[in-house]
Amino acid sequence: MPQVKNPEAAPGARFDVLVAGAGYVGLATAVAIVQARPSLKVAVVDAAPPEVWRKDGRSSAIAAAACRMLERLGCWAEIEPQAQAMTEMIVTDSRTADPVRPVFLTFGGEVAPGEPFAHMVDNKVLNGALRKRAAELGIDIIEGVAVEHFATGPSHVSVALADGISIDARLLVAADGVRSKLRDMAGIKTVHWDYGQSGIVCTVAHERPHHGRAEEHFLPAGPFAILPLKGNRSSIVWTERTEDANRIVAEDDLVFETELEQRFGLKLGEIRVEGGRKAWPLGLTLARAFVAPRFALAGDAAHGMHPIAGQGLNMGFRDAAALAEVIVEADRLGQDIGALDVLQQYERWRRFDTVQMGVTTDVLNRLFSNDIGPLRALRDFGLGLVDRMPRMKNYFIGQASGISPAAPRLLRGEAI
Repeated sequence: MPQVKNPEAAPGARFDVLVAGAGYVGLATAVAIVQARPSLKVAVVDAAPPEVWRKDGRSSAIAAAACRMLERLGCWAEIEPQAQAMTEMIVTDSRTADPVRPVFLTFGGEVAPGEPFAHMVDNKVLNGALRKRAAELGIDIIEGVAVEHFATGPSHVSVALADGISIDARLLVAADGVRSKLRDMAGIKTVHWDYGQSGIVCTVAHERPHHGRAEEHFLPAGPFAILPLKGNRSSIVWTERTEDANRIVAEDDLVFETELEQRFGLKLGEIRVEGGRKAWPLGLTLARAFVAPRFALAGDAAHGMHPIAGQGLNMGFRDAAALAEVIVEADRLGQDIGALDVLQQYERWRRFDTVQMGVTTDVLNRLFSNDIGPLRALRDFGLGLVDRMPRMKNYFIGQASGISPAAPRLLRGEAI
């Protein structure tokens, strides 16, 4: 049954902003808007059953800029005790059966004194902190019911939910994932490439401490990332050809852990898989437009990328910060927050960065997910060259952290 956490979200309710999708992007967008502009009424609607987010066993890398945003939103104090700082990252390039994986590139240090370039956080911890802050701000969350369809008028958008309830809003934000149904309803087309790869995601416990070090091994089938979590635990993001990934995930625990250990190695001692495992198909999806009258895309609904650069969540937070800033500033100036010319400010702000990151992840995946001898020699030479150039390494760390003078205010740790 649908669950309404606020009586104001009753049939016929009117809101300034309705966000479809109660993942981290949708919740962050709602919280950012209401914290900066309490006079705006915001609701979140989500098709997933209530409490299902607590069963999410995945983890995410949160860049320094996103951490600053979460701190400004009043969420980081709740998250930080359960967040693992990344103090170092190493990159290798080898074959699966190689007994030694030579390190070609190392990243370390901080973006500022005492500020790591990223943290690893369990998704349920992140989602829980955002939900707690949303409740404190009085944001309505309607769970267990999907958006059936919507109709855009001159002054508002009428949204029909699957249970028959209709809600009016001045702006509808679609943050409902890479296979966004609302994007299709809005008639927004996408550019899509299927890589023929799937990412196997799981969590492992190991004997020895990781000391906050992340590793990315470029193997012929795709990258294999080991990302540190709190305690002697690590999150695994393991890319394989789709048919191989499906086969590996379907194996029994003994075979799966044997395959995993072959890639993970023995440097952290004996390993054991915690919880479940799942394979997610990988591709590049870019929306041809981010906005329409009284409609905006955010997060994976606007762009789905390969996890090779670990920037999926952080691109979503950039969307949330930019969209919230545009909406709040427009409302302060007395403008219509759902007008196309207002929303196009958000599109111009985010489109170039999104396309640039999409192309970057696409090129990196094509460059490193193969076993072509001359290409391997060329990329290893390039990695080694970057490793010997401190200024270049600092530039890449800065890019990975998401901190930039052109970033939205929240990502710089400033209030909107």
